[in-house]
Amino acid sequence: MTQSISLPTQNMAGVTQQFDLPKTSTRATQSQWTRMLRNPTALLGLVIVLIYLVLALFGEWIAPYPSTEQHLNDALQPPSSTYWLGTDQFGRDILSRVIVGSRSMILLATASTALALLLGAFTGLVAAYFGGWIDEIMMRATDVLLSFPALLLALLILSTLGSAMSYLVLCIAVVFAPAIARVVRSVVLELKTREFVDAARMIGASHSRIMRREILPNLMSTLLVETAIYFGYAILVGSGLGFLGMGVQPPSPDWGLQVSDGRNFLLTAAWVVIFPALAIASLVIGVNLLADGLASNSGNHHL
Repeated sequence: MTQSISLPTQNMAGVTQQFDLPKTSTRATQSQWTRMLRNPTALLGLVIVLIYLVLALFGEWIAPYPSTEQHLNDALQPPSSTYWLGTDQFGRDILSRVIVGSRSMILLATASTALALLLGAFTGLVAAYFGGWIDEIMMRATDVLLSFPALLLALLILSTLGSAMSYLVLCIAVVFAPAIARVVRSVVLELKTREFVDAARMIGASHSRIMRREILPNLMSTLLVETAIYFGYAILVGSGLGFLGMGVQPPSPDWGLQVSDGRNFLLTAAWVVIFPALAIASLVIGVNLLADGLASNSGNHHL
């Protein structure tokens, strides 16, 4: 939500005109968050996300056992008072591995989403603002990337670069950036026709200043919703890559890798697969609930 201030300018005839420039209201932003927190589903999503953030930050101290510690005599033990979620084929405590594994998953999703937003927002903003051949070239490049299924494109990139964490972040960012660029472009095409942009041009503001000071602040609500949406997607893609052996590598207790390692025991020790899979599902659901709350509160319709 914004409130406007008037900027007086003079046209060629010397007549003073008034242009409305948007000014972000701190009180309005706080009110927006207050309304979102009154939404039960958005509040539930926020609680779920905060729980996993706490586990990611303090998981090594919360976990009852070291995540890589093996108890071979207790291999494939069902959930009990000793091992609340049971053990895997090496006797490792599944609860501890799920807790500690949240760190690598959230780090991967956060870094890749941030990079995707940076690339996508820059591409969409520049393409829409300048238009013409710049817009045409950038959008055709995004169309090429969007023509590939997300997981297939990720596998193609990783098979070329390798599966180091930095390459994983870059890979997921490249997969998501084109879709974000499309959303940003559609918003900027409308924003650049507003009076406050015309007013900035009339007072001699440079292109970079107009994009940075006038258009970008009005993209924040859109980017906030896109962050929540693609954070959930990044978790799914990261888990899928881990399941295929192309994600975070051992000894990190990656959730996707845990599901992959335990799939052979699905019929005899289902808890080995069920609990890491539930961790993935619950975090994605929490992020999606939060994204829905942000979208409905900001009036964003690009989902």
